[in-house]
Amino acid sequence: MNEEPVEVVEDEGRPPELEPEVRARRDAALRVVRKYGDPVLRSRAIEIDRFDERLVEEARRMGQLMHDALGIGMAATQVGIMHRVLVYRVGDDAAVAALVNPQVEWRSKEEEIAEEGCLSLPGVHVEVERPVHVRVRGLDERGDALTIEASGLEARVIQHEIDHLDGVLILDRTPRSQRKEAMKILRERLADLQPA
Repeated sequence: MNEEPVEVVEDEGRPPELEPEVRARRDAALRVVRKYGDPVLRSRAIEIDRFDERLVEEARRMGQLMHDALGIGMAATQVGIMHRVLVYRVGDDAAVAALVNPQVEWRSKEEEIAEEGCLSLPGVHVEVERPVHVRVRGLDERGDALTIEASGLEARVIQHEIDHLDGVLILDRTPRSQRKEAMKILRERLADLQPA
């Protein structure tokens, strides 16, 4: 017998199936993430020119926050740090990758529309069109040169996080009709998150 797929409905931005310990870690991590309306999310981050243990620790901490928040990518601006640093992990078994001073040097002409969410925009999911393939140059957290050729989800996550470093949000990349509905949801969700 074929069963209909079950849609998981989020409760206050939290998937209901989480274990209490995981939910507590997620809630604590999300309290650190800057939300829509914070001016840092609309600011262009500054290039890094100093590679030291502080930067390694910053990337490690961001990776841990991303993991605890159940995200797959995070930009430094989302935690109030004006550095051009992002972290991401697109597979459960994959290691967290850090990318410093990323620059997209090539984008495919082939594009794809897919739904994106964002830790800084609780409850918002909108369709965003992005190139399917990208080549990105940057450095790791220790200053070693990297060239990443990414496709599919990895390319989408990297582009999403680079947008953050440039002060661009998914709301800026979605059609006006979706943006209007997303803003309504966002206002309601942010109001719910305000302390009583």
